[in-house]
Amino acid sequence: MAITAGRDRVVLAMLLLNLGRVVDVPALVEALWAADPPATARAQLQTCVSRLRRQLPAGAIAHDPAGYRLTCEPDELDASVFARLVAEAKQESDGTKLRRALDLWRGETLVGLDSQAVRAAAAALDERYAAVAEDWAEFELDAGHDRDLIGELHALAERFPLRERLRGQLMRALHGAGRTGDALAEFRRLRAALHEELGIEPGRELQDLHRRILGGSDDQRVRSLPRTVGDFTGREAIVARLLESIAAAGPQGPAMVVIDGMAGSGKTTLALHVAALAGADYPDAHLFIDLHGHGEHEPAEPSAALLTLLRQLGIPPDRIPAEARDRVTMWRSELARRRVLVVLDNAHSSAQLADLLPTSAGTLALVTSRRRLVGLDGADPESLPLLTPADATALLARIAGDRVTADPAATAEVVRRCGGLPLALRLAGARLAHRPRWRVADLVRRLGESALPELAAEDRSVASAFALSYGQLAEPAKRMFRLLGVYPGVVLDGPAVAALCGLPLDEAQDTVDDLIDVHLVEEPAPGWYRLHDLLREFAATLAGPDRREALIGVLDLQTHAVALSMPEAYRDVLYRDLGSPVPLRPDLLAAITDPVARIERQRTHLAAYIEAAPATGRPEYAWWIARAAWWHLYYRHGGHGAEEMRSLLERAMSLMEVAGDRSGIAAIANYLASAYARLGDAERALELLRLSVRLREELGQRRAAATGLGNLAGVYEALGRFHECIDAARAARRMSALAGDRTRTRAPLSYLSEGYERLGRYPEALRYRRLSLLAAIEHQDHDLIASSLMKIERVRRLAGITTHGHRYLTAALRIAQRGAHLSVVSDIYNEMGNLLRTEGRYPEAMAAHETALTEVRRISNRRDEVDWQVDYAATRHAAGDADGALELLEAALAQANASRMRYSAARAEEGIAECVVGRDPERARRSWTAARATYRALGVPEQFRVELQLGGVDHLRSGEPRETMVR
Repeated sequence: MAITAGRDRVVLAMLLLNLGRVVDVPALVEALWAADPPATARAQLQTCVSRLRRQLPAGAIAHDPAGYRLTCEPDELDASVFARLVAEAKQESDGTKLRRALDLWRGETLVGLDSQAVRAAAAALDERYAAVAEDWAEFELDAGHDRDLIGELHALAERFPLRERLRGQLMRALHGAGRTGDALAEFRRLRAALHEELGIEPGRELQDLHRRILGGSDDQRVRSLPRTVGDFTGREAIVARLLESIAAAGPQGPAMVVIDGMAGSGKTTLALHVAALAGADYPDAHLFIDLHGHGEHEPAEPSAALLTLLRQLGIPPDRIPAEARDRVTMWRSELARRRVLVVLDNAHSSAQLADLLPTSAGTLALVTSRRRLVGLDGADPESLPLLTPADATALLARIAGDRVTADPAATAEVVRRCGGLPLALRLAGARLAHRPRWRVADLVRRLGESALPELAAEDRSVASAFALSYGQLAEPAKRMFRLLGVYPGVVLDGPAVAALCGLPLDEAQDTVDDLIDVHLVEEPAPGWYRLHDLLREFAATLAGPDRREALIGVLDLQTHAVALSMPEAYRDVLYRDLGSPVPLRPDLLAAITDPVARIERQRTHLAAYIEAAPATGRPEYAWWIARAAWWHLYYRHGGHGAEEMRSLLERAMSLMEVAGDRSGIAAIANYLASAYARLGDAERALELLRLSVRLREELGQRRAAATGLGNLAGVYEALGRFHECIDAARAARRMSALAGDRTRTRAPLSYLSEGYERLGRYPEALRYRRLSLLAAIEHQDHDLIASSLMKIERVRRLAGITTHGHRYLTAALRIAQRGAHLSVVSDIYNEMGNLLRTEGRYPEAMAAHETALTEVRRISNRRDEVDWQVDYAATRHAAGDADGALELLEAALAQANASRMRYSAARAEEGIAECVVGRDPERARRSWTAARATYRALGVPEQFRVELQLGGVDHLRSGEPRETMVR
C-alpha cells in the first residue's frame, strides 16, 4: 500500500519508530508542526489516524487515553528483523547473519520526511546500520576478502565520511589488494574532512595503521583463512572445550588444538569456526594451508608448506631460504614477533607437522586430520563425533528451509540415512535447496536402498571423500575394510574380525587398529568395532570373490560363540541337534571370555546373520544360529524375548523351507512353539510341535522326537489338558528309551509330575518330582534342581505335609538366584506366599506374592502372572481384603480368557465366587458354575470342591444357613 499524504507519513513514521509503545498526542503534534501547531491540531491528527486505519489492517492502530499505539508481528517490520539478526550474529559470531541484516536496508532511513523528530530517530537508525556494517566488514577482512570489500566500503565511506573505523577498514582492504597508494589517499581524505568539519586529527589507531602502510611494515595484519559456512550447527560442547584448551595455554606458551575424525565429519569447518571465535587474540596473522594428507595429491612436503606460509606472511620470494632447515628458522623467527593463528588442515602425520607447529608464545595452531596423530607430543586431541539427530535435523533445516520441519518423519529418515555425517547432510540439503518442488519424502525415495549415489553435488560426493581415505591404506587394511562391508551384523569384536578375514587374532586386531586410526572404523566400546552406515555401504561395493569364505568364517564363529553362552547341559543337547559340527576356529572361541555379554551386545542384530546364510551356500547356518540363540532369549529374557525369539525363528524356518531342509524345519518348529506358547498362542504351539515330532520320526531322529513330545506335554499342561499332558510325557519317555537316551527324560518327568499334581494324584506327582530332581542333579542342571525342590514342597503342601517346607524353598531360592533364572525365582516366591498363607502369616505372604509378581512381569510370562494373581488373591481374601482380592481375580480372569488358559480361568472364577458369595450369591453361583464346567471338562478334582460350594450357595438362596468350607 502507498501512504502519500505527507502528514499521514509522519504520523505513521512516529508510530513505527515506537512500535508497541504509546506515542502521546503532544509528541505527534510536535512531529507534525514543530513549535507552531494550529488550533485544530488535535482534530487534524485524528483525521490522519483515521485515514491510516482505513489503509492498515484492522486493529493495527489502537487508541489510548494518552495517544496512539501501533502493533504488528515482529517479522513484519524490517527494523525488528534487523535487530534480531544482529543479536543472533553477535551471539553466534556469524558474519552471514550480519550480511542478511544489512541487506534489509534499501537506502537512508525515512528519507523525504521533513520532521525534526522523525529525522532525529532516523539518524539513530542510520548510525546503527553503520556500526553493523563495520562489524560485518571486520568479518570479511579477517577472512581475507579484501578485493570483494573495496566497492562496498567506498560507498559506505562516502555515506558516513567521518567514521574512522570504516575508513580504516577501507584502507586495509585497499592495501591488502595491493592498492597502497589508494589506501594512503583515503587517509588524507579523511584527515582533511576531520580538519574541515571538526578541527581534529584522526585517532591514534588510524594513524598507526597509516604509518604501517606508509612504511611497508611486515607486521601488517594478514588474513588468509578461507570463507567458511554461515550455518555452523551444533558442537557447542566441543567448541567450548577447544576454547578452554586454547585459553589454558595462556600467554606464556603456544596453544595447539588437534581435531581428527572421519571423512566428511566437519573437521575443517570446526577449525575455521574456532579460529573465528579465537581470532581476536591473534591479531597479526591468520594463516591457512591444506597439507594434502588425504587427497588426490601427495602429502605436502614440510619445506613446500613453509614456503606457502612465509609467503602468506608477506615475505618476498627472494628472501625465503632454499634450504629446509633455514626455512624452519625463518618461520619460527617470524612467528616469535607476532601473535599468529595458523590452521594446518588435512595433516598426514605427526612427522609432517613437526617443523610447521609454532613454538613461540602468543601463537595458536589448529590442526585437522583424518588420522589419529598419536605421535604428536603435547597435543590434546578432539576426535570429532557425528552430529546428534537434533543437530543433524537443525543443520538440514538451515540448508533446506521449512520443508524439513514440515515432514518430521521423512526428515528423521534422511538424518538416519546420512548417519549424522555433516558432509552427507550438506549434500542432501543442497539437493533439496536446489529442487524447491521436492518434499523431503521425495529425497527419501531417491535415497532408496543405496544412499551414496544420491549424496553428490558437482565434484563433491561422500563416496569420493571415502575413496581418498581408502586409497591411502596398506593392502592388508584395504582387504579388511572391504570384508567389513559384507559383515552381517552391526558391531563385531576381535574374534569376529579375525574370523571374517581369516587372520590370527593378534594380526586382525593390529590391522583393525590401523583402520580406527584413520577413522574408517569406530570403536564404540573397548574391543568392539563398527562401521558408519555409509562407510559400510561404500565398503560393500568394493568386496571381492573372497566374501563367501569370509561370511562362512563369521557364521561358524557366531554359531559356536552363541552356544558358549548356554549352560553345558543344554549345550550338549544343542550340538546333538546340530549334528556335532566342529568349529572352524577353536582358537577364536577360546579368546571369547564372556560369551553371555557377547550375545547380549549382538542380540538385536542376530537376524542379520540368519539372512546372510543362504548367500554362502551353507543355509543350515541360519537355523543353527537361531537354534543356538534360543536358550538365551527364552531363559534370560523370558517374555520380553518371546516376540524377538518368534521373529528370529520364523525367519530361519522360512529359509529352511526354501532350502528344503526338513531337519532344520523340524528343529526350528520345536523351538518356535515355545515362543508361541509364551505369547499365549497355544494352538499354534501345538501345531508346530506336532509338525516337529512327525518330521523327527520320519527322519529317524528319535531323541529329537522325544524332546518334541516332552514339549507337547508342557503345552497340554499349560492348557489344562492334564490327561493329554500325562500321555505325551509318557510317550516322550518311551521314545527316549527306544533311542537309548537317558538325558532327555528331565522334561517328561517334570510334566508327568505336573499332570498328576493337577489331577490330585499327589503320591504319583511326588514320585516323579523326586525322579526329576535326581535327573537334574545327575546332569548338573541347576535351574531344574531349584525348580524341582520348589515343586516337591508344593506337592507336599497340597498333600497336607507342611513340615520342612521353608527349608526346601530357601535352598531352591539360593540355587535359582545364583543362576539368575528369573522364572524359577518368581515361582519360588509365589510358593513361599502360598506356604505362609497356610501358616496364617499374611503380611509376609503378601510381600512374597508381590515379589513374585514383580519378577514374573519382568519376563512377561503371561501364564505364570495369571496364576500368581490368583494365588495372591487367595492370600488377600484370607487376610480379610475381599475387595483387593476381587480386583486381582477379575484381572487374572480377563488375561486367562484372552490367552485361552482354561484351568487358570476356572481358578479365577472360583476365587471370584468366594469373594462375592456373601453379598452377591447370584454372581457367586454363576462363577462357580463356570468353574465347575471347566474342571469337569479337564477331569480335575477341583470339580468336587466346587460342587459343595454350589450346594452351599443354593442353601443361601433358599434362606438356609451355608456351611463354610475350610480350604
